Amino acid sequence: METLPEIAKLVRYYCIKQTTEAGSGHLTSSLSSVELMTALFFGGFLKFDLKNPKNLLNDRIIFSKGHASPLLYSLWAAAGAISEKDLLKYRTFGSPLEGHPTPNFELTEVATGSLGQGLSIGVGFALNNKYLDKVPSRTFVLLGDGEMVEGSVWEAIQIASFYKLNNLIGIIDVNRLGQSGETMLGHDVKEYAKRISSFGWETIVIDGHSFAEIAHAYSTAEASKDRPVMIIAKTLKGKGIKFLEDKEGFHGKALPYEKMGEALEDLGEVNKNIRGKIKDPEDIILPKKALLSLPASRVAQYNKGDLIATRKAYGEALVDIFSEDTPLVVLDAEVSNSTYSEIFKLKYPERFFEMYIAEQNMVGVAMGLSKRGKIPFASTFAAFWSRAHDQIRMASYSDANIKLVGSHAGVSIGQDGPSQMGLEDIALFRSINGSTVLYPSDGVSCHKLVIEAAKTSGIVYLRTTRMETPVIYDNNEEFPVGGSKTLKSSGNDKVCLVGAGITVHEALSAYDELLKDGINIRVIDSYSVKPIDCATLEKAAGEIGQIIVAEDHYPEGGIADVVRSCLSETGAKIYSLSVTKRPRSGKPEELLSFEEIDSKAIVKKVKEVLS
Repeated sequence: METLPEIAKLVRYYCIKQTTEAGSGHLTSSLSSVELMTALFFGGFLKFDLKNPKNLLNDRIIFSKGHASPLLYSLWAAAGAISEKDLLKYRTFGSPLEGHPTPNFELTEVATGSLGQGLSIGVGFALNNKYLDKVPSRTFVLLGDGEMVEGSVWEAIQIASFYKLNNLIGIIDVNRLGQSGETMLGHDVKEYAKRISSFGWETIVIDGHSFAEIAHAYSTAEASKDRPVMIIAKTLKGKGIKFLEDKEGFHGKALPYEKMGEALEDLGEVNKNIRGKIKDPEDIILPKKALLSLPASRVAQYNKGDLIATRKAYGEALVDIFSEDTPLVVLDAEVSNSTYSEIFKLKYPERFFEMYIAEQNMVGVAMGLSKRGKIPFASTFAAFWSRAHDQIRMASYSDANIKLVGSHAGVSIGQDGPSQMGLEDIALFRSINGSTVLYPSDGVSCHKLVIEAAKTSGIVYLRTTRMETPVIYDNNEEFPVGGSKTLKSSGNDKVCLVGAGITVHEALSAYDELLKDGINIRVIDSYSVKPIDCATLEKAAGEIGQIIVAEDHYPEGGIADVVRSCLSETGAKIYSLSVTKRPRSGKPEELLSFEEIDSKAIVKKVKEVLS
């Protein structure tokens, strides 16, 4: 402990040097947390095996306050994991030391910087350690006081208390100043404690620059038996440099070279040779490779013509593919009896975590679980994923392997009305870098696409339908990602009709009606929306030249947009039937007709195109 002030001085030196060299970065926000993090890393509280970063017994540190990245990198430099030469490449193109942390730097757990998300990810880590891997590792999350007004933080605070995550320790750096002025509560650390303790957390208020108080807080937190702990530290922004301390106007600003000299003079002599030692865990347990064991004998058991909602087939598929050695875990936002994840919940309650009506937190928790080697399936209504868009976006930067399922998609949900209708979800998930979007039309395709989702790395979105639809596929049919199914075709097709999900059934009904009039059309089930089967669509465009896309989704960002992009150089004429009116309550068939995406509207459009 006696060397901590000297190490802290080195850490401050590194923070100043790297930000000035970069010409940007959040220096003052880093300086306020130096004692808090120096004590954690080098005071014997954080246990981390630098030689084995994947050791399951390692504690984990998440900088939810991601703009304090200069501090994060300076700490690892003080531990000997980063050279000063590499540290001075901070924020340069090609350096893993980015402006806000990403896993491009191997010791960064997850991408942060979009505030309000780190605690949810920490909950995912802590849930995994306590209930799944059952290891004594702890998770530390550094939060800024500015982000404490984010609703997602309080979602995480509630759920952590509910699950009694005594292995989760939050640290709030209450430095009083945000980007443009004072934070909501300023330095009122007692009010923070009052609010957080009311949610069932143990709270510890300290001077965030006193090593003695910090050490006592960490020791107390370690002894918690059944509650998460929040350390609430009163600090000064810009601490250690007199002309920066507790001053407004310096947020996100690096010092110019002439000011850096003044700051370093203020800092005093720095021992550049000193290094901090991080305590090793008592043992090494390396994770087993997360293999998804899916025996080939596991096939859907449905009969053609049977009526089943794809949302129900989703729940049945989860049970079917689960085995004890499978890293599968299921989350739901308190609608499991509608998404049908409750089928899994009832069968395997130890692998199901209720997240309640807090979708932003659910995505963060799913991301945390995935970074600890699990394959989480999280489900809610398709409409409600929109509120978690930022968490989903950030998950992609963390290379998260999460499967998100949206039920009650489109106007076909019926009487519940527009607030419950997912009509933007395809656009939302298509826009996520590296995502996969799947949309089954029947029980068999849903069952198989759940398997494909589990096997596909990255963010996968599965769109399911509320209403029952007939089974149209044989149980042995396969549905590879990037594929499609041509359900009807002939050598005399006049129009190609592309559908997915509910509109596949409307297209098949339209096919039957048109055939009575001697009109042949091709029907394609584009169950893989992203990546879409361009080869099959290009073939249809070349042979037929006229494509109608019917979808239960708004036109912007939907399936028709994907088809247009795919066929942009073919010269094919592409027509869209989609949800264009403001939806309302009504029977599913009434709403499909109202929006002109039912079989009658398809028949009408085909005849119009051919006239």
